[in-house]
Amino acid sequence: MAEEQKITITEERQNLYFGLIDRLMKCPNGQEPETLEAEPELLDAGFIHTTLQVAAAFAHQGNSEGAEFLIHIARELSKQLGLYPQIPNQE
Repeated sequence: MAEEQKITITEERQNLYFGLIDRLMKCPNGQEPETLEAEPELLDAGFIHTTLQVAAAFAHQGNSEGAEFLIHIARELSKQLGLYPQIPNQE
């Protein structure tokens, strides 16, 4: 089992992440890539970590649609950033 990487996020940066997550939740369907591309300096492992924390909170609050949306965003972004493990097809 790989050791989980410790991510340190300042309160200021976390607030920036929360703002971007809020804009993602409010943007029109299909505008998510443009919303993310508007703030490339925030697209990192810390943003993905924060997005997954918010998704977990949504799930606990019964907002499964919001949680699934954020998990999808985090998964796609981590693939783009090369942070998502690639599992080869076994045929």
